[in-house]
Formats: sequence, structure tokens, C-alpha cells
Amino acid sequence: MFIIAGTFVLLVSGCNSGPKGTYTDANGAVILEIRSGGSANFTFMGDVQDCTYESSGKQLTLSCKGEAGKTVFNIHDDGSLTGPPGSFMPPLRKQK
Repeated sequence: MFIIAGTFVLLVSGCNSGPKGTYTDANGAVILEIRSGGSANFTFMGDVQDCTYESSGKQLTLSCKGEAGKTVFNIHDDGSLTGPPGSFMPPLRKQK
């Protein structure tokens, strides 16, 4: 029984592994705050959206309320995030 419960805890805690912290573009106009538990804030030119996220492999899917909708970011080996090809989204880098 303890083995099953322990396995469940590990599976649940690993569901939103991946990037965490604050990511921003070079100008600071785009800010993505990724928190544990699947919650995030996406700020574009001062407008803050409440979002959720999931990460799998080399992708992070951000789902925001309102006009922002869903955006899939690519996670690069250097830790930076880029939006879909052809999008307005500049590369985002983790802030220290």
C-alpha cells in the first residue's frame, strides 16, 4: 500500500516538471512567470493574464484566459523559450 501511495505522489509531483521562474525578453515587454503547481502569469506590455501550463519533453504549453489563449513554447538546451514559428513572441530567457 505504501509503495502505491509513494508512486502516486511521485507521478503527481512530476506532472509539471520543467521550467520554473521568471522569463523575459530583452526589452522586458514580455514576462512569463512560471510557478510550481501548474500556474503562471503572462505579461505583455503591462497587461497581466492568469494562466496554467503543462510541460512535456521540449515543449511548454501555456493556456491563458481571454485573448491570449493557448501558446506552445519550445524549450531549448540553454533554457530559453521560444514561441511558435511566425509568431510575434520574442525569445524569453530566465532571469536570475
